[in-house]
Amino acid sequence: MERWTQEAAAKWYEKAGVIRGCNYLPRTAVNSTEMWQAATFDPKTINEELGWAAKAGYNSVRVFLQYLVWEDDAKGLQDRIEQFLAIAGKHGISTMLIFFCDCAFSGRDPYLGPQADPVIGVPNGGWVPSPGFARVADKSAWPNLEKFVKDIVGRFANDERVLIWDLYNEPGNSKMEGKSLPLVDASFAWAREMKPRQPLTTGTWFEYEKPLQKRFAELSDIISFHAYTDAKEVTRIIEFLQSHGRPIICTEWLTRQHGNTFENILPVFRENKVGWYQWGLVTGRTQTCYQWESKPGDPRPAVWQHDLFYEDGRPYDPKEIKLVKSFEFGK
Repeated sequence: MERWTQEAAAKWYEKAGVIRGCNYLPRTAVNSTEMWQAATFDPKTINEELGWAAKAGYNSVRVFLQYLVWEDDAKGLQDRIEQFLAIAGKHGISTMLIFFCDCAFSGRDPYLGPQADPVIGVPNGGWVPSPGFARVADKSAWPNLEKFVKDIVGRFANDERVLIWDLYNEPGNSKMEGKSLPLVDASFAWAREMKPRQPLTTGTWFEYEKPLQKRFAELSDIISFHAYTDAKEVTRIIEFLQSHGRPIICTEWLTRQHGNTFENILPVFRENKVGWYQWGLVTGRTQTCYQWESKPGDPRPAVWQHDLFYEDGRPYDPKEIKLVKSFEFGK
């Protein structure tokens, strides 16, 4: 199976409709390991929170998987993904699934079992990568990584509840740089072997004009990107990515303290027909309402960086809910 044609990508995007989404972990999970391992998988909270999301106008979520959970309990992870998709689908919400990630804000390799509690004031301080940097660089570990991708894509390749596959989140982060590119290339090949009906993507996220980032776009059926900057820079990024001639989705954004707000960014997306997933739904163990500038022990900031709801379902800012609900593409 080869990369989709521009025509096929455009047809898919038209059928998908206007994507209004968020990156999602339940408030009870500090990272993707805690979200997916059997002991801490929390369908009751997921159902409650995705109900809030649907009422707010969201129709899709972007969700990180964790290789270690699959390695430990492959069938269990598949069954929990099935349960998650059923819950999301019940609320009219599709899912984008992510396999690998180079972000390591905790400074730790991924590990199973109880996850360390967050430090007050530190955003996303419990986040661990997938599959872990040693496995990324060690090709003797790749046969299992290949099985991981093929196992999950193969199981859900024809499932309409899966909207799109995001194969690798921010490859090259955590000083990995070009060391992650071979696994990015391999991931696309493995996923395509399973002939999914859904498109594949890996987002550009930094220094968008550099060869490494351009390679991610060249592999992708649908172009995706991250942008935590102001509206002027987001517009510039979109204009640059439009040269690929494919639909564009922003899979991470929202830093209110930097002017990257619903009020400022959604008009840019509307004008350029860009679907989107902002970071965070309900503030919780990831603590992503705290700003990058926050220090350990700081109180919750008056201006949240990410997230839309308090733990009890109250919106951080009701005006933002109205903007989400009313978001449509310009004519």
